[in-house]
Amino acid sequence: MAAFKKPAGQEPSWRILRHTAMVLLVISLVVVTTRHTQVLKTITRWPPFAQPPPRELQFSPSATLKISVFSDLHFGEAESTDWGPEQDSRTLRVMASMLDTEVPDLVVLNGDLITGDDTQLENATDYLDMLVAPMVQRSVPWASAYGNHDNHFNINTETILEKERGYYSLSLTEKMVTGKGEEVGVSNYYVPVYQIGKNGPVAMLWFFDSRGGMTFQKNGKNGKDGKKVQLPGVVDPTVTKWFVRTSRNLRRQHRGESIPSLVFVHIPLNAMRQFQEAGVDEHRQPGINDDVPLASQTGDEEFLNALSEEGVAAVFSGHDHGNDWCMSTKTANKQPLFACFGRHTGYGGYGRWMRGSRQILLTSDGEIETWIRLEDGDVSGRVSLNSTYGQDIYPKARKAFTSLGAGEAR
Repeated sequence: MAAFKKPAGQEPSWRILRHTAMVLLVISLVVVTTRHTQVLKTITRWPPFAQPPPRELQFSPSATLKISVFSDLHFGEAESTDWGPEQDSRTLRVMASMLDTEVPDLVVLNGDLITGDDTQLENATDYLDMLVAPMVQRSVPWASAYGNHDNHFNINTETILEKERGYYSLSLTEKMVTGKGEEVGVSNYYVPVYQIGKNGPVAMLWFFDSRGGMTFQKNGKNGKDGKKVQLPGVVDPTVTKWFVRTSRNLRRQHRGESIPSLVFVHIPLNAMRQFQEAGVDEHRQPGINDDVPLASQTGDEEFLNALSEEGVAAVFSGHDHGNDWCMSTKTANKQPLFACFGRHTGYGGYGRWMRGSRQILLTSDGEIETWIRLEDGDVSGRVSLNSTYGQDIYPKARKAFTSLGAGEAR
């Protein structure tokens, strides 16, 4: 039998098949293996900054500052499932919609940026690239106040801050209180806001780390029982003392005058729980009130007293996905202290309430107007935080729900 002789310039069919298989294998290795990283690779191909904003925040020529608050984004939840990555894609769409509709001067990421419970050590902070992409694409600066789900066995707020610092021209997040993150927290700092033609800041934004969650890479009882170590969910007293000292120093530099201030902290004040127990009026404090009793800080009396003594105007929190109302309480200096929930922005995390974002419009003379922008474009719970808030009558807030993915139904 004559030996097989291949035609000149051609490969045997088995070799062609082998080469084809190798090419397909290489392609499959290059293509991202999970839908989460597919989203990440797509979303991080942003264009260069059109015009990087200055790191110094300023009121607009009309003497206003608009802030969009993104609360409880919960990126990275259930990353090994089909519905987990889909939640992140939905969250990105919500964020993009809010930014394009409201066009804020600043975004506040008010805690639980990432669901640290579900992430792996090697990729946990990669989700930050995904979640900041909508702001990077639009050159909108942001500042973070970390939450309890940002601390877990495979992630902590120290590593998130380190990642944020890679976005220096846009991220305003800092750590101004020395000490271990699990002891004093990380996102404790202030951001001054200036106005053209005036010396010194005309407003101050304060950010506090209410901690909570689990310690990073530590188990209880010297690691023998395998249980994670819980962190207290409250602003540390060391931070409160730093705040009082720093606030008074800033006031002295400002000719002794009080500087209008807003506070952002993930876990709400215990005063909000006490207020809820007394009754939230749907026309005087419009908003959803479905997390009852709400989860608040415990043992925060010193922190609350410091806020009131230093003349803080309003505190904005997240954490309780089913609440988005505001309250007012009289303080030690007889000025009202307002406290507001944000709106659950991310599709990660519990709850079927329609996603959205709290908006804050601050004027250079200290007036505050705030509302919820819903995912469908509607506005809910628009109020003015002034001396008659709590007496003024507003329309009842709209309660709307969103369609669920497989993961959200659990």
